[in-house]
Amino acid sequence: MGDHYQTLGLRRDATKAEVKAAFRSRALRDHPDRHAGSTEAARDAAARRFRQASDAYHVLSDDRRRAEYDFRLRSSSSSYARTSSSWASSSSSSSASYGYGYGHEGGSWRRPPSSGGGASAGSVDWEFVLKAVTRRGFLINLGFASVLLSGAAFLDGSILEIWKMNNSGSEATRVEW
Repeated sequence: MGDHYQTLGLRRDATKAEVKAAFRSRALRDHPDRHAGSTEAARDAAARRFRQASDAYHVLSDDRRRAEYDFRLRSSSSSYARTSSSWASSSSSSSASYGYGYGHEGGSWRRPPSSGGGASAGSVDWEFVLKAVTRRGFLINLGFASVLLSGAAFLDGSILEIWKMNNSGSEATRVEW
């Protein structure tokens, strides 16, 4: 997978404007249309460099993707980082998947295939769990469920209070809750 910062010739603390400028200069130099009259090997090499620059720009220009990428660089000893690099190289040719560890092909969200270097079968991959529970869809569903649950608790308490008000006069029907 290569270092995206190195691909664009940037420092780790580069701004979005610097990322954009670096990508534009790489795109102008390596765009396949600029090498239409070159040999096939030169066109293929330019196309490969252009794809790498495009992938680097795609990651580094988005704050969320850049934070995930920087996190993976810092924690390269985790099982996630070990499995994502081999998975990324096999899926980088697909236009629907960019190969940054998790694919989004067809709207699904899948873990990269394990290459045997990951965690054991009985252990919990906490990084994967954290990524799963911080996804937007999960958080929206969690908020909706909490609203429903609090509404049900409110109704239950209200019904109990109404029953107590209606049955407070007779000692025979009084029930201790």
